[in-house]
Amino acid sequence: MTKIPGKMKTAVMTGIGKIGWEERPVPEPGPGEVLVKVERVGVCGSDLHYFTEGRIGPYIVEYPFVLGHEAGGKVAKLGPGVKGLALGDTVALEPGRACGRCAFCASGRYHLCPDVQFFATPPVDGVFSEYVAHPESLSFKVPAPMDSLDAALIEPLAVGFHAAGQGGAVLGQKAAVFGTGCIGLMSLLALKARGLAGVAVSDVMPKRLEKALSLGASHAVNGAEEDFAEASLRITGGEGWDLVIETSGNEKAARLAIETARKGATLVLVGYGPSGEMTLPMSLALDKELTFKTVFRYHHIYPMAIESVASGSIRPRDVATHVFEFDDLQNALDQSVSNKAEVVKSVIRIA
Repeated sequence: MTKIPGKMKTAVMTGIGKIGWEERPVPEPGPGEVLVKVERVGVCGSDLHYFTEGRIGPYIVEYPFVLGHEAGGKVAKLGPGVKGLALGDTVALEPGRACGRCAFCASGRYHLCPDVQFFATPPVDGVFSEYVAHPESLSFKVPAPMDSLDAALIEPLAVGFHAAGQGGAVLGQKAAVFGTGCIGLMSLLALKARGLAGVAVSDVMPKRLEKALSLGASHAVNGAEEDFAEASLRITGGEGWDLVIETSGNEKAARLAIETARKGATLVLVGYGPSGEMTLPMSLALDKELTFKTVFRYHHIYPMAIESVASGSIRPRDVATHVFEFDDLQNALDQSVSNKAEVVKSVIRIA
C-alpha cells in the first residue's frame, strides 16, 4: 500500500444542488476498526433526494454535508485488535453502525436500531471522501476477481435481496418488479439468484427497460405504451402475480400491483414516493387477502450477496451505466438527476 497522507479530499454539499471541496484530516482507525482507501462509491436515490431537496422526512441536511454510502475500497491501515482483515484487502462497507444493545439489535434486526448511524443520513457524513475509518465487523472482504466496483454495488444489491426475502421468493413463482432504477434492477437480480426464471418488469423509460432485459427479465412492459393489467393477464395466463416488488414509489404503480396480484399474493413496497403517502384500493387487497411487506435497508445480507457475485450467479456491475471521476462529482449528480432516462446507475471513481 502507498503511504497514507495526513490530509484527504472530501466532497461536501454546500447547499441545495451544490458540491464543494474540503481538505480534512485522514481519520485514525480506532479499536476494531480499519482505515479504508475508498475507490468506488455508488450514487443512490437517497443521495439525490438530499442533493435536490436537502432532506428525507425528518432527516434534514446541515451544511457542509458529505453524501455517499455505497462504498468499496482497500484496507489501508488496521486499528488495534483487528484480526480478520489484512492490508490491501478489497472490502465492501456495510454503512450502518447499530448500537448493539437495543431490543432490535438483540433480535438480529439491527437495521431497525433507533440509534443506528448510517453513512450519509444526517447528521452522519457519508463516504465521498478518499479515506474512511469503519468497523472491521462491517467491512466485508470480497474475493478475487471481484473488485471495488463490485464491492460498492453490494449495498444496493443487499436491498434487492432483502426485498426478495421479504417477499418469500421461491422457485416457480411468477413475479413482477415495478421500477427499473437501480433498486428495481437489483431486485430483479436477487429474484433470479433465488431461482425465479420468469420476472417481468414495468417502467416508462425505454433505456431502463432495455437494461432490465439485458439482465435477464423475461418481459418488459412500457407502462406509457401498454396497459400493464392487460399485459399481466397475458404473461401469467390470467392468474396474476404471486409476488410483486414495487420500487418506484409511484402510487399508480402500487395500485396496479394490487390490481394485478393473484389472490394470496405478497406485495413488497420498497420505493419512497415524493409525499410519502398513497391512497390504495384496500378493499380489493382485503378481498384478495394480500400480504404486504415493506423494506427498510437490510440485515445479515452482505455475506450472501458477496457469495452470489463471487460465484458468478449474478453481475450487479452490469447495472452501472456511468462511471464518473471524483473531481466530476457535481456533474455526476446533476446528470443523475436530470438525465434519468440514460443514467440508470452512476458510480464515482475516487481512486
